[in-house]
Amino acid sequence: MASTLISAELPPDVDPTKARLAYGQRAIPKLDEELNSTDLHTQQKALMALCDALHDPEKISTAIECSIVQSLKKLLSSKDAVVRMKATECKLIISGHSIGRQALIDVGAIKPLSKLFDDGCREVRVNTHKTMEMLSSIPLGAEAIVECGLIGVLIKKLADDSTDDIKLLILDTLHRCMRVKHQEALECDAMAIFTSLLNSPDREIRAKAAMDVKELSFPTAGKDKACQEGTVASLCRLLSDDFMDVKSQACAALMVITITTHGKYLALDANALPRLLKLLKEPSVELRLNALKALTTLSEAPKARSELLRSLTDIVELKNDPDSQAIRKAAQIAERTITWKP
Repeated sequence: MASTLISAELPPDVDPTKARLAYGQRAIPKLDEELNSTDLHTQQKALMALCDALHDPEKISTAIECSIVQSLKKLLSSKDAVVRMKATECKLIISGHSIGRQALIDVGAIKPLSKLFDDGCREVRVNTHKTMEMLSSIPLGAEAIVECGLIGVLIKKLADDSTDDIKLLILDTLHRCMRVKHQEALECDAMAIFTSLLNSPDREIRAKAAMDVKELSFPTAGKDKACQEGTVASLCRLLSDDFMDVKSQACAALMVITITTHGKYLALDANALPRLLKLLKEPSVELRLNALKALTTLSEAPKARSELLRSLTDIVELKNDPDSQAIRKAAQIAERTITWKP
């Protein structure tokens, strides 16, 4: 005679770690209620389900309307690592959308997020820095980060033993924030830290550190700081790097620093001219353009001009560059500067 057996296993389409979504328009509001529950397991399941739901762009605006962003902000201070991890993951997904970034700024999420820079859970730290980097991608977000006084905090984290992936995120965030306010970065000794990262074994860190050196060198005080910290010599060494992006960013930084007379002579002493001339043969349009511009600023020094006159043919050839109008124009300017006579 047949008997009925009841399996102890859950059906294959049921995930016990996620809250079941309510039907239709009720789905997101129901999750918001569960996020505010006093039961930890309910919060965790709601966060798991919310992470999946937010990958649908249509759910982002609904989540913002239902105060999900405020609820997530409260959960950032949870004692449970899983809750903090999933809450920051949800914020990261939201920050990938324009309306999401605006919502996070409006509810004042930046300061609570910054308290997780030192979180014991690595995933929380990574999610936090990724979210901060996304927020800095819009001017309003960069301004909000600066207003929260986080430039100094980020520079300190950069100097700490943070992992390479987090350093890259911080370098990107600082690059945008320094466009808003250079002074705080200079006061926090950012130039010395960026200079030390120019020697990193990681290619991307070297390139982004050079990018940040350039940004910090736009004010005169930044150029002076670069000259004091030995930054120019480090950048000149990077002109012989194995990677195009590193060399291009080093050229761009030198182009800014060598506007000053002190910067020019430091670069000349570091053997910048032959290295820059060699880069004029590289296939990268950006690299050749940056090298041309750096050579042009250096040629304003009499010592450099006399040397460049002997290599003028290499520069004049670029007046007929087939790839870029910008290079052709830069070559014309370089030729006029080098051949100028008082």
